[in-house]
Amino acid sequence: MATLIFNGAAEQVTGSNHLLSTHGGKVLFDCGIFQGGGDDNEARNAAPFPFDAKAIDAVVLTHAHLDHSGRLPLLAKRGFTGPVYATRATHDLLEVMLKDAAFLEQKDAEWENRRRQRAGQPPVEPAFTIEDVEQVLTQRQALDYHQTESVLPDVKITLVNAGHILGAASVIADIGKPGSTRRLVISGDLGNHCSPLMKDPEPIQDADVVLMESTYGDRDHKPLADTLDEFDQILHAASDNGGNVIIPSFAVGRTQDLIYWLGRFWRDGKLNRHQVFIDSPMGIQASEIYEQHHALFNHDDAEFLKVVAQGWQAWLPQLRYTRHTDQSMMLNNIDSGAIIIAGSGMCTGGRVRHHLKHNLWKQKAHVVIVGYQARGTLGRMLVDGVDTVKLYGQRVAVRAQIHTLGGFSAHAGQQQLVDWADRFRKASPRFYLVHGEPEALWALAERLQQKGLQAAIATEGQRIDI
Repeated sequence: MATLIFNGAAEQVTGSNHLLSTHGGKVLFDCGIFQGGGDDNEARNAAPFPFDAKAIDAVVLTHAHLDHSGRLPLLAKRGFTGPVYATRATHDLLEVMLKDAAFLEQKDAEWENRRRQRAGQPPVEPAFTIEDVEQVLTQRQALDYHQTESVLPDVKITLVNAGHILGAASVIADIGKPGSTRRLVISGDLGNHCSPLMKDPEPIQDADVVLMESTYGDRDHKPLADTLDEFDQILHAASDNGGNVIIPSFAVGRTQDLIYWLGRFWRDGKLNRHQVFIDSPMGIQASEIYEQHHALFNHDDAEFLKVVAQGWQAWLPQLRYTRHTDQSMMLNNIDSGAIIIAGSGMCTGGRVRHHLKHNLWKQKAHVVIVGYQARGTLGRMLVDGVDTVKLYGQRVAVRAQIHTLGGFSAHAGQQQLVDWADRFRKASPRFYLVHGEPEALWALAERLQQKGLQAAIATEGQRIDI
């Protein structure tokens, strides 16, 4: 009998980590970090795994975002030596994501050790290093969509397009011997059908057990047309009052969608005089990987497909990359007319915090929130309407106009999730909901049950039979 244990993303949005055990061995689906504010998640990210890393035979990744991949270097550090299976695009993005994570780990450890030295306390080590990243990168094995691969003697996997970001996949795992198999499906993060770049999530019809994401299980997104109208109005207001537009953005997925839409605006004569800066080394590298895999883009915009083969800056001539720190600092001297897209997407770190420090207190500035903001993050605080925030040890007044544009989400909304689940009619599977805050999980479970589907909310440490 095969069993599955939920070691993360259970009753919360991040920390994806699901362990499958069979007669043939153990395979881990995703190995992500816990994101959000507070010391609890930092402690969980550095804590021992609830299993022996050396006993894991293989890892299968749904996609490259750190809440699905960010603890892979720690897994290797703790003794995991097996293959890491992922799509070809995820294989490429993983190097960018993990090297950046190692850099941040090192910087955080240096900062903490300076504090500890002043307090007479012993130093700490980073959770993992660039050497651990380099090791786990040698363990990557790239797969094509729809390619079937044996990851254990009794487990075969097939990756299908999940539509979330470049390379994102849902996993079909067939467990057992021919003629007596059970099928486990891990949805991964499912994409929004309004994505300008990614294809829609592929439907799957057969399964016995489905692990299903629930990030937006309690609501649908604003219609894309309304979101684009609002974005256009924000840019015009910024042009009229001379304010900068600061957009905290995830380096992989959201940044590239924004480049597309800003290019579309420019080609439709709507962008006016704004210069657009991608102020994220990781976002720049990810954008270049997107260029290399442009064959995976959907075919909704023929003009875009023709132009983007020449690069993003052919699509959006005002686009500028600020790769180096001194270039980023120079943006602080721009008082008007700049659209600055910078990481991190939840304002928990990265260059966007510097831009917020220099712009939040200005009434003419605009901050545009375009992605999910976990509880406890600076981004969530801005969305919730706080009057002041603390940045680099200083209190900063929030006088800028804060806008939330839900239609740009890379996640499926509630109705899209229900429609995806409703395609599993042949086998009537059991659904276990993961990747959601409690209200989203309960709302989606209720909707699925109303459709006659078996839906339960996964809990941390829960073991189920497949």
